[in-house]
Order: sequence, then C-alpha cells, then structure tokens
Amino acid sequence: MNYAIVFRLLGYILLCEGALMGLPALVSVIYGEWNILWVFLFTIALCCVIGGALTRIKPRSKIFYRREGCVTAALTWILISVMGAVPFVLSGAIPDPIEALFETVSGFTTTGASILADVESLPMGILFWRSFTHWIGGMGILVFLLAVLPLTGGSHVNLMKAESPGPQVEKMVPSVRQTAAILYGIYLGMTLIQIVFMLAGGCPLMDSLLITFGSAGTGGFGIKNDSMGSYSTYIQVVTTVSMILFGVNFSAYFYLIRGKFRKVLIEEVRWYFGVILAAIALISWNIRGMFPSLLQAIQQAAFQVGSIITTTGYSTCDFDQWPAFAKSILVLLMFIGACAGSTGGGMKISRVILLAKSIRKEIAQTLHPSVVSPVRVDGKPVDHETIRSTNVFMAAYLILFAASVLLVSLDGESLVTNFTAVAATFNNIGPGLEGVGPMTNFGLYSGFSKLVLTFDMLAGRLELFPLLLLFVPDTWKKF
Repeated sequence: MNYAIVFRLLGYILLCEGALMGLPALVSVIYGEWNILWVFLFTIALCCVIGGALTRIKPRSKIFYRREGCVTAALTWILISVMGAVPFVLSGAIPDPIEALFETVSGFTTTGASILADVESLPMGILFWRSFTHWIGGMGILVFLLAVLPLTGGSHVNLMKAESPGPQVEKMVPSVRQTAAILYGIYLGMTLIQIVFMLAGGCPLMDSLLITFGSAGTGGFGIKNDSMGSYSTYIQVVTTVSMILFGVNFSAYFYLIRGKFRKVLIEEVRWYFGVILAAIALISWNIRGMFPSLLQAIQQAAFQVGSIITTTGYSTCDFDQWPAFAKSILVLLMFIGACAGSTGGGMKISRVILLAKSIRKEIAQTLHPSVVSPVRVDGKPVDHETIRSTNVFMAAYLILFAASVLLVSLDGESLVTNFTAVAATFNNIGPGLEGVGPMTNFGLYSGFSKLVLTFDMLAGRLELFPLLLLFVPDTWKKF
C-alpha cells in the first residue's frame, strides 16, 4: 500500500470539503444565523488544518494502482462524512454523533434516509448543507478532485473506477482530467437548467436550489415535512422529469452533445425508459381509484416511479397506503436502480441486463451444448471478466443484504420495516415501507442498527468492494 499518496489525496479532499462548506456559511450570513456561522467556520478551519498537514506528505512513488484507488475512495467517503457531521453536532441540530453521521452519510451517498421528524425547524444554513451534500455526492467528490486539480503520475482512472457507479467505467476522452471535467460540466449544466425551470414555476429561490440539489444528486432530502407533497403539480412534474434524466448514463449526454446520436440510445438507456414506462402504466392502473382522475394517478405514479428507480427518494404522497401490487413494483424498482454512470444507485440497469442475458445463455447452452453464443450488449460481445465481476457483485450484494436484515432485526421491528429499511439504504433510495415509510423516518432504530444502515449506505454507493477492502489485512501491506 502506497500510504503517502493515499494520505496526500485525503488531504486534498479535506481542503475541497472545507472550501465547499463556504457556501452554507454564506447562507448563514445571508439569513443572519450567526450562531450557525461559527460552526461552519470552525469546521472549515479544522478541514484546512488537517488537510494542509496531509498534503505536505511527499510520496516517494506516484504509482497509483487499483488498490490505492479503492482504499482512497472508501476512506474519502468516510472522512468527508465524519467532517460533514461536525456542523450537525456543534449546532445542536442533531446532537447525537451516531445520528449525525447517519444523516451525513445519507446525504453524501445520496440516500435521503433521515432520522429527523421536523426538518422545517432546522436553521437555513444547516438545511442548505444537508441538501448540498446530495449535490456533492451525486457525481462524486473524487471526480470533482480529478476535474479541478492537475494530479500527475499513476493511473488516476482507478479513482474514477472506484467511485463511479456501474460495472464498467470508461474515459470519454483520453485524459482522465478532461473526462472528469466533462462529467461535472454536464452535471452543472443540467442542475442550472432545473433551477431555471423551478424558478419559472414560482418556486422560491432557496427551495429551487435545495430541491434541485436533491434531484440532481438523486438524493431526496426533503426541505418540507411532507417532502414534495405541498408543492404545485408543475414543480412536481419538473422534478419528475429531472430525476429521470439524472438517472441516465452521463455518457449518453456527452454523445448527444457531440452529435453521435447512435450512441445515445444504447441498450441500457432503452431498457431504463422501457422499465419506467411499464411501471408507470401498471401502477397508474392499480391506483386509478385513489385519485380524482386518471391523469392525476398517472402524474403521482410517474413521480414515485421516477423517484424510486433513480434512488432519489422524494415523495408526494404516502405510497405506503397504495395497493400491494403497486408497492411491490416500487420495491422491485428499488433493486433495479438507474443507469451505470449516472448519479443514481441500486444494482443498475446494466447489471440486470447482463444477468438476464447470462441466464438466457445458460438455458440455451443446456439445450444446445455445442452452440457457442456469447452474451452481447448493443451488438458487441461482453468479455468474461465483466460477466464474472457482475456475478461476484450479486453474490456479495445478497450476502451483505441478508446479514444487514438479520442485524437490524435485533431491534424487534416488523419484517417489512427491516427489509425495506435495508433495501432503502443499501440501494441509496431513502424511504421504505411501514415503519420507515415516506411519511416516517429512521429514528426508530437503535444506534447499533443505524451504524449497520450507515455501512449499507456507504457500501451501496461505492459498489461494495472498495469498502470491503478496508477489512482485508492484505490491503494494508506495503509493496
């Protein structure tokens, strides 16, 4: 393990986090929240002192292997979450350190699961920071670091691979830094477009910013106690469209800008929109009697489908009261997730496609053993390594999921509550059903269960293995 280069990168991460905390500090000044301002100033100073000390470390070697990439990604997300929780604790908004860590990890991992019952009572500076963590975590703070800092030496694509969601990560252009800059440019552009549409609908500026942070990062921290229920239909429709668009592989937008239209509607994107349309149609039919008109039922179904499949977690109504068929579809969407290379969580559409095609291949080879039929996506054969890694991911996913359900069940909550709580955190969704439904929160769980669910949020955001590597002794051996 090249400790020096890992610690130096962690120092840069802390400096970036300190700089980003300047925005909620500014909001505190605008709203005259001087007691909150000092909290952010103290945290910024702490980030600068520790980060500055770490960046002075001079690594003897700049070789950056996959191991360093995974460890740096895992430690980065733990470190920014710990430091991000400091304002919650010092301000008294969430005095319990475990609960503050849970809330912060939920923010950075764009989960949106909360332990707060009354978010409207929070100071605006804290409320801004809480939602801003979604936007930071949506594209990834390491991707941001690659975009703004001229890092040299080693293969820094390993950082992007360790943090970016999906079975495959590729560079759009030869330079990793340019690729990261392109990703953040698209991300920022789409964010600004949504803010403009929100303002055009009469939404207040601060509400527009915070709601957009949640939908852009597919996070879902509501700034109202009823999440999105009290906003107009126009605002809800704009948010629905935005959530769905942020769940698309960002490579598709890059090719769209370049005029390479054949690469835009790749198989994953086609399946993504196909699943969304099918889910909206089925749920709308199932809940049509619960709303004054079919059109309103479609609008509500579209919002919840978009929110769940993109793992955003906003809600406009208590879908825990919907029929079992509609709720079952939403639970299935929790596991499917959005596209690889998007800001969404879950298993990803691409993995579901690979698994389905692998099953079909095995069935075909059982019937015709002599026929060689490779798994193809977009007409191209998928290499064995990608299929193997997908199968291993699924095995690890199921084992960790089952273990988490078992551990949180020690609190004595119902099976549906425990199962959907783990599904909601592991897949970075936000709300579950029953005790952790859209109109409730995760405050009912003990400190131990909150730590388990915090681990699940981090593991789900980092695609399991970067976090699991921290527990393997060989990871820490020097070379």
